[in-house]
Amino acid sequence: MWLPYKKGFSAYLRLEKSLSDNSVEAYLRDIGHLTRFLQDRGREISPEEVTLKDLQQFLKYIGELGLAANSQARMISGIRTFYKYCLLENISREDPTVLLEAPKLKRRLPDVLSFEEIEKIIAAIDLSKPEGTRNKAILETLYSCGLRVSELAGLKLSQLYHDLGFIRVTGKGDKERLIPIGQSALKYIQIYRTQSRSQIAPKKGNEDYIFLNKRGSKLSRVMIFLIIKELTLKAGISKTVSPHTFRHSFATHLVEGGADLRAVQEMLGHASITTTEIYTHLDREYLRKTLEQFHPGFRS
Repeated sequence: MWLPYKKGFSAYLRLEKSLSDNSVEAYLRDIGHLTRFLQDRGREISPEEVTLKDLQQFLKYIGELGLAANSQARMISGIRTFYKYCLLENISREDPTVLLEAPKLKRRLPDVLSFEEIEKIIAAIDLSKPEGTRNKAILETLYSCGLRVSELAGLKLSQLYHDLGFIRVTGKGDKERLIPIGQSALKYIQIYRTQSRSQIAPKKGNEDYIFLNKRGSKLSRVMIFLIIKELTLKAGISKTVSPHTFRHSFATHLVEGGADLRAVQEMLGHASITTTEIYTHLDREYLRKTLEQFHPGFRS
């Protein structure tokens, strides 16, 4: 239904605004996210029929998805620009974005790392040390899967499906979800298991956990924070970086690359009252293709 409007908007951005192809594609992705959101809610409507309430619900949704603040702001800007075009072309008689405000964030979102910065942090790992391959496996898995630090610390060998390229994660409320895992993460988990981990005697009750400290206990959340803090300093990156920064970067890179919000939501394990309305269990192959198409870490 929105295809003719998107084509006209694209021409407007290129000819009247003189925007680059990349900028035009970014604006069109923003509108694409909005239209998919409306469709998921059963709102098969034209741009003129979109209300302020529709847009507010969309912004609440992307806020709860965990996108970086700058990504949220850019998406709002794209929607506002679209409605300026609609007014100029008499597609809409009113602009529903006039009273639209970005949702106030309860807390400051962590910095988002670029793919190059993530590579720099991972490259700072000293692989000659016994814990080197473990730490590389940790960071590759964090960024590859967008895990919470508690989910990473609690990841078990029995939850790793190497042949299928998936991990089974236990998230908030003991809810389980399947997430595709990148080949690089799988590779370094396997190297860690066969080299460093095999030299450690796990303490009783810790045998199934993937990531162990040198005493054979499950790696703590605090230790993962400290590992990332040390590597960030070593890489010369001045941003405030935590395990959650990798999770935000995972989500932001996917959405900015054009990934479907529902697929990102499924992989992050979000399930609030708002998101539950359109919560969709996507099949494994679709999740894998989404990551391979849009996530830098999955590209060869």
